[in-house]
Amino acid sequence: MNQDYSQRLRSLMQRCDIPSFRALAQQAEVSDWQIRQLRQGNLGQMRLEILQRISAALQLSLVELLSQLDQITTAPVAANPPDCLEPNSLEQQLAVLQQEYERSQTQLTEQPQTLQHQFQRSSLDTLESWLLYWPAAVFAVSQNPEFPANRLIPLVKPVEQLLAQWGVEAIASVGATVPYDPQLHQLIKGTANPGDPVRIRNPGYQHNGALLHRAKVEGE
Repeated sequence: MNQDYSQRLRSLMQRCDIPSFRALAQQAEVSDWQIRQLRQGNLGQMRLEILQRISAALQLSLVELLSQLDQITTAPVAANPPDCLEPNSLEQQLAVLQQEYERSQTQLTEQPQTLQHQFQRSSLDTLESWLLYWPAAVFAVSQNPEFPANRLIPLVKPVEQLLAQWGVEAIASVGATVPYDPQLHQLIKGTANPGDPVRIRNPGYQHNGALLHRAKVEGE
């Protein structure tokens, strides 16, 4: 049989000047139903995130909240051998929460790297036109220093620094002559065999060693 935690929970609420269970639900940003679940002792059916919100609203850690609720049990834990615990006992509910916590920690450890990579690729898709055509514009302006647009070149340095931090590297600079590699270069003018010298028209890019865009080249 589940414990009724209403009295102890109300005592914890009074310490924080929370006047009602509905007010607790609002402050913790959980539903009234979740508060009823807690009052009825159905901890094993509640998500860890919900319990953490409630404990924060009561200005307690999750462990402190569970310990405070445990104080209303009618018999010491030692009175019930581990193999005789009721299905919904607090001890078993704590074990379920511990498993969920460990699973959540594993997911949190794996998520940052995956999310960061997804964010970078999404951002690179947004910057695609800049990646492909801005270097060619910079090269054209650099050949004519008197052209007013020459003043715009320093403005793109932060973007270049951001790309460098993300591990984005240009395959070659605009105007450079390099050996033709069909894996890295897209021939847009003239003819060339692998290894023949070609001139870079638009730089291609690699992201942490993976090809993003082939460089556009002209045959000699």
